[in-house]
Amino acid sequence: MAETADPVRINHTDAQEFVVTLLKAAGASDKNATIVAGGLVQADLRGVESHGINRISSYLARVRNGVLDPKAEPTLIQITPVVAQVDGHNGFGFPAAHLGMATAISMAQTFGIGMVSVKHSNHFGMSAWIVRQAADAGMLSLVFTNSSPALPVWGGRSQLIGVSPIACGAPGGETSRPFILDMAPSVAARGKIYKALRRGEKIPGDWALDADGKPTDDPAEALKGVMLPMGGPKGSALAIMMDVFSGVLSGSAFAGGVTGPYDMSKPGDVGHFLVAIKPDLFVSLEEFRERMDVLYKRVVESDKMDGVERIYFPGEIEHLTEQQRLRDGIPFVQDEIDALNAEAEKLGVPKIRVASV
Repeated sequence: MAETADPVRINHTDAQEFVVTLLKAAGASDKNATIVAGGLVQADLRGVESHGINRISSYLARVRNGVLDPKAEPTLIQITPVVAQVDGHNGFGFPAAHLGMATAISMAQTFGIGMVSVKHSNHFGMSAWIVRQAADAGMLSLVFTNSSPALPVWGGRSQLIGVSPIACGAPGGETSRPFILDMAPSVAARGKIYKALRRGEKIPGDWALDADGKPTDDPAEALKGVMLPMGGPKGSALAIMMDVFSGVLSGSAFAGGVTGPYDMSKPGDVGHFLVAIKPDLFVSLEEFRERMDVLYKRVVESDKMDGVERIYFPGEIEHLTEQQRLRDGIPFVQDEIDALNAEAEKLGVPKIRVASV
């Protein structure tokens, strides 16, 4: 994010403890609260503040409105030796996704590949934390989800398909970082619109259209209109692909039927699709790692275009941001701290700790 002159900095362990405390006070188990908090704090550490701990207010609002069950526990059904399905039972999306990827990893360790469909889930935050779950276990991965309507189909003007992230990853080699891709099929993720609204900031004029179909730099007006797909029909098609694999296939809501995390009218019914792949299926593990090292080196050492100082591997900028924020703390604006403390006051728990790192 664009760092403010005097940001309020929070140690990542304090952020984790604060969110766990909030969620447990709202009815979540310690295990599930820890998983949710871990995913949110990872996003803040990686510089993806649109999916960080400030999301907790919308999750708790859904709990208070009875459209998200904080006590729900995801359940698993094994369908074939390499295919399973998780039912999130309208609980937090993070535990359902975590169970799904853990199951996919376990199947892949035995059979080389594991696929898990997740139904009746909710928003699971930044997809990259699930990709990292697989990479940390030495697995390649695909992480798909659908989401509430925000994009028009190409040629349309009304919201129908979600800004559903496309994520995948692979473990690195001896000298390279893991490959981690997590991107929205829109010009910008919708969470960035909410972040700009929260901070009183303008947005670039090519991110969204207002309700009249005109470009806007006002996040409030953008949220009344539609996001714009990246690459025109290509982004639109990728968003539809996410709905096929995550919604149609799983039995969850699809075709505009997913309820967004800021809509308190009914359960989200989000679907996910998760795949883990063992890296030594076709070449030895040693060769795979060597090849990843070669790929990394060739990417980052490519000839640079004019004005470019450094070329990064996908996920590398976020890794470097994480290292800096682990050391210096996560920056927040005061309004964000105030909003977090308002949630603490509602639940009767201590405010978030602000301290030098």
